[in-house]
Amino acid sequence: MGDSSLFATEQARGRAVYRVYACTILAGICLILYYRATHLPATWQEGRGAWIGLSLAEFWYAFYWIMTQSACWNLVYRRTFKDKLSQRYEERLPNVDIFVCTADPYAEPPNLVVSTVLSLMAYNYPPEKLSVYLSDDGGSILTFYAMWEASQFAKHWIPFCKKYRLEPRAPAVYFSSSHSSSEMSHHEEWLSMKILYEEMTNRVDAIVMSGKVPEELKANHKGFSQWKSEMTSKKHPSIVQILIDGKDPNALDNVGNALPTLVYMAREKDPEYHHNYKAGAMNSLLRVSSVISNSTIILNVDCDMYSNNSDLIRDALCFFLDEEKGCDTAFVQNPQNYNNMTKNDTYGNTLSVMNEVDLCGYDSWGGPPYIGTGCFHRRESLCGMKYTKDYKEDWNKGSGRNPQDDIRKLEERAESQATCTYELNTLWGHELNTLVCATSHAVMRGWANVLEMYFLQILLCGLVVAINVAIYEGLLLRKDKGSILGQLQ
Repeated sequence: MGDSSLFATEQARGRAVYRVYACTILAGICLILYYRATHLPATWQEGRGAWIGLSLAEFWYAFYWIMTQSACWNLVYRRTFKDKLSQRYEERLPNVDIFVCTADPYAEPPNLVVSTVLSLMAYNYPPEKLSVYLSDDGGSILTFYAMWEASQFAKHWIPFCKKYRLEPRAPAVYFSSSHSSSEMSHHEEWLSMKILYEEMTNRVDAIVMSGKVPEELKANHKGFSQWKSEMTSKKHPSIVQILIDGKDPNALDNVGNALPTLVYMAREKDPEYHHNYKAGAMNSLLRVSSVISNSTIILNVDCDMYSNNSDLIRDALCFFLDEEKGCDTAFVQNPQNYNNMTKNDTYGNTLSVMNEVDLCGYDSWGGPPYIGTGCFHRRESLCGMKYTKDYKEDWNKGSGRNPQDDIRKLEERAESQATCTYELNTLWGHELNTLVCATSHAVMRGWANVLEMYFLQILLCGLVVAINVAIYEGLLLRKDKGSILGQLQ
């Protein structure tokens, strides 16, 4: 790539050594299969069925190993040039919407969600171009209360993060880190911020434990009036509340800087209509955000996955805004990394192979898989847009709404996009809904679609089981445990 590129592609070191190693493994596999084929017991000899079963099983796993080499054969790494991005696009960076999904205030504690949302609101990005949406599928007033608390704490937390360039910017993780605050030059400010955070989390925990929000607290925001006594997690109307309006000139933090937009959404739920799990929430977020902000770039994050890199948006934009390769990029996937794992990670919970090998290997074939979180999308790609070399995207377009518009009317328009019947008998329901659902790992439209989507995987797994029947019979039912008699030559 030329000097004008916003990112570079670098090939992994040691590829030649690995390829030699892989070839030796392949040679060993071929020798095993050759031995199996040339030493097949005669029909009159005992153990023929077990031999054939073992041969088929080894052939299947040889095929599987060869397929997995597509992710190991040519690993590539991407390096971004954020300084070039700032030089060219700082004054015209695109708007970004961030989607966070949660469903149950008891399975996913509100304080966990709050920490994630605050880490996203504190990105090193122009706040007037950043909008964070929380989808609460449980429609819980407890989660809404936690988000209201987050909107108040953000006025202190965001300027604190940017002033001292903190990493990570999830307060739950930052304040639980092992470094000593006494060694910091801003010890007193650090301590007062920690006290503010702990007071907030204690209030949220107390409300969650009690299961209700006191009447005196409900007077703090008009949104609390949306909840009625007959509402449940499985049956409730759509609720959209703009907790912070980034277009409001009065939406400022405690040092006078603008705040990003923060929106709470609970889509309508009704037992008569399938809600389609996370994919349905993403569909609703896509429509609701188009009314409020309509940003060209969308990042979706699970509620228990905080951001550990405050420049992540700028890294992703280096791919989308690149003059040469930007038109080939529909989404940018980030790896999932985990903290507090055991030293040896016996069960592979850190997904090290997927993060360090598979994603980089698949990237060399045109792009990594979408893993459900930490992914940046073009809004138009989610809506079925097909790109060409000549296409020029308008990165500065948005909803075009007037900052003077009545917020309640805007919320009502957005709520109409989050009804449970919106997708019935519409073009969205037949086409666009399918696009978003295909990128999510949710069960769609009952078991019929599960069988359709995973038919090949189910067929292959069944084949493996059938192949191994002879082995199971030999090992568990026969007295000789499936051993091959010594008269084979």
